[in-house]
Amino acid sequence: MAARRFVKPLLFVGIPVAAIAVLIAFWNWDWLIPILQSRASSALGRQVMIAHLHMQLGRLTTVAADDVRIGNPAGFPAEGDFARIARLSVQADVMAYIRSRQIVLSEIVLERPEVQAVQTADGRNNYMLALGDASGSPGTKIGDLRISDGQAHVVIPTLKADFALRIATREAPAAAPGTAMPESQIVVDAKGTYAGQPITGQFVGGAMLSLEDAGHPYPVDLKLANGPTHVRLAGTLTDPLTFGGANLKLELAGADMRDLYHLTGIPIPETPAYRIAGQLDYADHKFRFHGFRGVVGSSDLHGTIEEDPGERPIVTADLASTKVDLADLGGFVGTAPGRQSTANQSVAQKRELARTEAKPKLLPDTPIDVPKLRAVDVKLRYRGEHIVGQSVPLDNLVVNLSIVDGKVALEPISFGVGRGRIAGTVALDGSGDVIRVKAGVDFEHVDLARLMAATHMFGGAGAIGGHADIVTSGNSLAQMLGNGDGGLRLLMTGGDLSALLVDLSGLEFGNALLSALGMPRRTPIQCMIADFALQKGLLNTRTLLLVTKEANVHGAGWVNLRNETVDYKLSTKAAHFSIGSLHTPIDISGLLKHPSIRPEVGELAVRGGTAAALAVLLPPLAILPTIEFGQDESRECAARISSVRPSERAKAAPAAAAPTSHPHSSGISRPPIR
Repeated sequence: MAARRFVKPLLFVGIPVAAIAVLIAFWNWDWLIPILQSRASSALGRQVMIAHLHMQLGRLTTVAADDVRIGNPAGFPAEGDFARIARLSVQADVMAYIRSRQIVLSEIVLERPEVQAVQTADGRNNYMLALGDASGSPGTKIGDLRISDGQAHVVIPTLKADFALRIATREAPAAAPGTAMPESQIVVDAKGTYAGQPITGQFVGGAMLSLEDAGHPYPVDLKLANGPTHVRLAGTLTDPLTFGGANLKLELAGADMRDLYHLTGIPIPETPAYRIAGQLDYADHKFRFHGFRGVVGSSDLHGTIEEDPGERPIVTADLASTKVDLADLGGFVGTAPGRQSTANQSVAQKRELARTEAKPKLLPDTPIDVPKLRAVDVKLRYRGEHIVGQSVPLDNLVVNLSIVDGKVALEPISFGVGRGRIAGTVALDGSGDVIRVKAGVDFEHVDLARLMAATHMFGGAGAIGGHADIVTSGNSLAQMLGNGDGGLRLLMTGGDLSALLVDLSGLEFGNALLSALGMPRRTPIQCMIADFALQKGLLNTRTLLLVTKEANVHGAGWVNLRNETVDYKLSTKAAHFSIGSLHTPIDISGLLKHPSIRPEVGELAVRGGTAAALAVLLPPLAILPTIEFGQDESRECAARISSVRPSERAKAAPAAAAPTSHPHSSGISRPPIR
């Protein structure tokens, strides 16, 4: 009976123990695979498959999975898997989870991971993971991450990208004596194409353990070459997960800043070769590239650029140049920037410059990229302290530019000319397929001496004032001017001008040659008035009259900005008699870029004198458009006009009778220059 009393307890205890022993003896961790696959698939929103599972229990429990495969999203057309890992090993701190319900992964090891990141032609992709909402629970803390022989292949047609990545971790260089043990580094090498250009690069970052250690700045070293564009980013981040506490130096160099659009998302017009370097940081959800200095073509450049990224980035820039060559800014008006002599110009850029110079047309016809105009909002201030170039009659430059929803405002763009300035306000509406434009330009005390010095031949003194306005549409500067309606006015009283200008229009060869040979004499300007009308790209002369002590010069004709042709006549009524004086009008006709300039009569006896005079006529013609518009009428000028002989005064009557345009008749207010 006693034995029977012990049988039941033994059976009660023994059977479970035996069952446990049998379970342990025959246990296979693969039995948990369906549960893990189901939970992982639910978390990632795609199928996850595991071939084998291994586990080592303890305070630090290690779970290892062999041949892990992560599929593509349902219905994704690409064949194969999104990712495959030969072996994934995770070491978890069980006690930390029991204490704080926080998942602590002290080590993650990936062996031979392979990723195929693909975007289809219709914009769908397989690399955006549908991760579940983890709000309300402590974040996962990751210690060390080790990767061996990792590979990724990225194909994104919209970015013209097809490149391969090799990913691995390695031990950092040995630490200095007395310092902490060196941590591992993550190294990513890239090779392929991006934006249709070859790309190579290497990223070296710190260990995963230092990602959340605010007292241990995370090291970053990135080198990238995309076509002719080279990028170097090096330094540390105190909070790399949010790009916070950045102490990073960014270096950019390349053949054309336009290529940076594919890397930054910021549209920049075509530029010459450049090299700039400065500090990069991130705060208040904005990237800030500040304290940078460098060169663009023959111009220096320094300042700060700030970007607020988003669906439509907002860019704020404060830029300046101590010396600026206007040729380097050619891309902003649609022409090839730089010069043949500009340093570091690529072969392609030199060819483009040669093609531009060989074109029969003068006005830039490169269309503005309207979609890029709408891609970003911009607020930019630029100051060019000194404009270089002996043939440029401009001293400095100030630009205030804003772009909002594809609408561009230049308020103002201002050039200093001696003691005066040329200031304009421009509004471009790029919200439609064709850009609409409204612009006004004021000429305020423009220094004639500065303008004449740019010709290297003529002298002069005085101040010119005036106003111009235009309303038009078009997607290039050539189209805008060819479609334009508006007007141009100029007035000048007092001052003086090299007699060569007056003598040439009257073909006074002796005086012209003396001036051209470096023995100029000046003739006082009593009055100059010009009034032009622009209708559908045709610039017609209402009045062009120059009254001097030597002669009265009249201009008549038109400039067709639509087909870039000119048909103009200059005639002179001399106030004195000269043996060499021929009162023969000069005809200017043909293409605007290469006009034909000749006396109205077919044959002149003094051919040699004519050739000499005409040979020096072209330079002032090139500068005339700069000085053709003035400020307001004066009583003195009106008196001079009234003193002109009736037959000549009749030609000036329209301008004398017409009211002077208000400086802001274009309807665009111009703020003061700051």
